[in-house]
Amino acid sequence: MTRKEIFERLEEVFHDIFDDSGIVLKDTTTAEDIEDWDSLEHINLVVAVEKCFGIKFTMGEVTGMKNVGEMADIIEERVK
Repeated sequence: MTRKEIFERLEEVFHDIFDDSGIVLKDTTTAEDIEDWDSLEHINLVVAVEKCFGIKFTMGEVTGMKNVGEMADIIEERVK
């Protein structure tokens, strides 16, 4: 799976979780860039991303991710 494909699928998940089809993700996108991205929505987002890609993040990964690019890096490594 290419990084472009990962971002396309991530955008679908973000659109669904935040009910906003206008979200465009970049490597640098953070919770501060998306209005409704709070701690509760972060949990929903992580669960939805795990389900979408068939992976499980470790607690350390979840708490350590600083932006969408880091999330994509982990996904890219896992889906090889």
